[in-house]
Amino acid sequence: MRVDGREIPVTGSLLQPRIRRTSDIVRVVAASLGVGVVVAGSLITRPEWLALERSVAKIVDFLSPEQSTLVYLIYGMLILALPFAIFIELVVRRQWKLLFGYGAAGLLAVLALSITGAGISTPKWHLPVPDRFDTFLSQFLDDPRWIAMLAAMLTVSSPWLPVRPRRWMWFLLLMFAPIHLVVSSVVPARAMLGLVVGWLVGAVIVWLVGTPALEVPLDAAVRVLAERGYTVNSFRVVRPAGRGPLLLATAVDGPESELIVELYGKNQRSFGAIRQLWRWITFRSSETAPLHGSLHRAVEHRALLGIAIGDLGMASAHQVAVASLNRGWMLYAHTVPRGTPLRKLSAQVLPGVWRSLVRLHDNQISHGDLRPDHVRMCQGDTLFNGFAAAEFGASDSQRQTDIAQLLVSTTALFGKHEAVSAAVGVLGESAVVTAASRLTKSAMPAGIRKTVPKWAKVMATAREEVREQTGHDRIGSEQLTRFTRNQVIQLVLLVALVYVAYPFFSQVPTFFSQLRTLNWWWALLGLVITAFTYVGAAAALGACADGLVRVRDLFLEQFANTFVATTTPAGVGGLALSVRFLVQAGMSTARATGAVALQQSMQVLTHLVLLVVFSVVAGTSTNLAHIVPDATVLYLAAGVGVGLIGAFMFVPKLRRWVNHSVWPQIREVVGEVVALARNPVRFSVIVGGSAVITLGKAFVLWVSVEAFGGGTDFVAVTIVTMIGGTLASAAPTPGGVGAVEAALIGGLAAFGVPAEIAVPAVLLYRVLTCWIPVALGWPIMRWMGEKNMI
Repeated sequence: MRVDGREIPVTGSLLQPRIRRTSDIVRVVAASLGVGVVVAGSLITRPEWLALERSVAKIVDFLSPEQSTLVYLIYGMLILALPFAIFIELVVRRQWKLLFGYGAAGLLAVLALSITGAGISTPKWHLPVPDRFDTFLSQFLDDPRWIAMLAAMLTVSSPWLPVRPRRWMWFLLLMFAPIHLVVSSVVPARAMLGLVVGWLVGAVIVWLVGTPALEVPLDAAVRVLAERGYTVNSFRVVRPAGRGPLLLATAVDGPESELIVELYGKNQRSFGAIRQLWRWITFRSSETAPLHGSLHRAVEHRALLGIAIGDLGMASAHQVAVASLNRGWMLYAHTVPRGTPLRKLSAQVLPGVWRSLVRLHDNQISHGDLRPDHVRMCQGDTLFNGFAAAEFGASDSQRQTDIAQLLVSTTALFGKHEAVSAAVGVLGESAVVTAASRLTKSAMPAGIRKTVPKWAKVMATAREEVREQTGHDRIGSEQLTRFTRNQVIQLVLLVALVYVAYPFFSQVPTFFSQLRTLNWWWALLGLVITAFTYVGAAAALGACADGLVRVRDLFLEQFANTFVATTTPAGVGGLALSVRFLVQAGMSTARATGAVALQQSMQVLTHLVLLVVFSVVAGTSTNLAHIVPDATVLYLAAGVGVGLIGAFMFVPKLRRWVNHSVWPQIREVVGEVVALARNPVRFSVIVGGSAVITLGKAFVLWVSVEAFGGGTDFVAVTIVTMIGGTLASAAPTPGGVGAVEAALIGGLAAFGVPAEIAVPAVLLYRVLTCWIPVALGWPIMRWMGEKNMI
């Protein structure tokens, strides 16, 4: 690089990777959303938009036909000349490399709107002038391909054009919609599509090729540092521009031999704005700093905090220059941090580090990003650097977050005992316990999560060590965000519940019309039996957990389990909730998972045994041929089963998966069942609880049928419940909604139950066994969450 007659070498790549060009990425996303909105509006609400456009056109129709034609002619000539004006501007400015992107953008935009089901439809632009000049212009003005071409070309060339011509060109292009309204016409929908498609094509090309903002103004940086008394000899790229600034190690002649120059470009500005907005939306107001209105203010804030901390003698570097450069870049230069990094020292320095943090807090300053690399020692003094997240006039919450961050950093470097002991010795137990509640992911900035290996495990270790050294039974987590994870999960579950319950709602009118024939005593009996099934489930899970959890809590957890299992496919949410519940009750994760797996295994085995028993009983008194598939289906199922067995035997990857993943789990479950058989009392409780669940649901369905007049015996209903439930369990819908009802209604009909009884009986059964427990499970789950039981 040559600046003012001097050759200054630059080592390293200054090019920013595409995945870090946030401004360009935001432009592509916005253009994609624009295409989606226009397409959706054209397909869904086009008639309403046409009516609105006609109404607006009548309101603004104040020109005579001759005046409208004149306006149309003038605008048409301008829009026809627009691409040539852009071309001339690029040639005058000698942007030769940009001409390729300019042409490619126009060609791709036209091609994108020329693709039809019958192939590529070429534009019908006739250059010979017809009888009427406005007819000649309308073929361009109303053609979406011309609008798309202009939008794509203008998007590609905009970053390279002067501000004033660029604004006038965009104004001229966007005026095509008002012009159509003024001349009492409706805006063509395909013209709007052409506008957004052209914008999208141009945005993608800009993202791939780049903009002038990517050209680093190192020559301007050299001149700024020269004004500060530093003559630049060379630049060396330490870190390319990306998530953070472009970091340069700069060799200089002056008071220092080397400086650190940080350059913030347009993409850093957009990323910072998005990050600030996201934190403002998701975090509580007391946890977030005031939003910076510009990149200049953000960099200036960092420099001013560095000066303030430097006045206390606690900054590892002093500021050299802060300046705005051309093409939207900002320069922040400071000296090389002095002192030895904390990671190279011993644990003996920890008390001094904590005392320095206290001094920083006493002066109303919080650091906000206490990763290990931002703490140094020089001649016994603790020095800090990296003040991008620092705040003057810090709140109590920000100071507590500092303590939590330093706990994580020191624990990772020196171990949990030394780190926590030093913190307790300087701050006291109360302050450390309060700050330990912020040992959460939300309080840890991205810098700590990147530089601290296994930071989540380190954070959990620090929290546990604080609890042990201070003697506290439990350290709760402080809520930093506006919405907790549980609240978000509950909202998602509610939305899922509405979705899965919709088929049921569509049948509610039929159900209510049949209520006049309902025997309410039978319905009340079904509700009592349903409650007993939850007692059986709680007893079975309690026995699998070795009786470590109270039966009352287990009973309540079953209702919350029903809510979660109904709103998640295949009931996986219910299994996860049970594991979480047992872990919160004091069991280890492995043991809790084993208890839930044992309970589910015994439930399946009990269900299969009862199915065989009742099938044998039903076979002697009931004709089962109408619910058993025919021989062809059985042979087909057997063939598929044999094929799967062969695939798992002869395909190496499947065989290894079975041997290393499936078979060890099967052996573990079988071993647990064998060990369980040696304890008759516990075995009986688990089997009895599992049988109560299966037989209880069969009783509820039988009672529901009797409530509407009856029509079959208990054995047949039990077969329908078990077979129908087994078939419906494979349904992808959460809670088996739709599949369960269809299977049960079909099964009852196969045993001769009339449809006018089977349909309301099944709906009553689902109300008793599913929807009432789900309605109770929602508030119970919230209550258990507040009590830290899940």
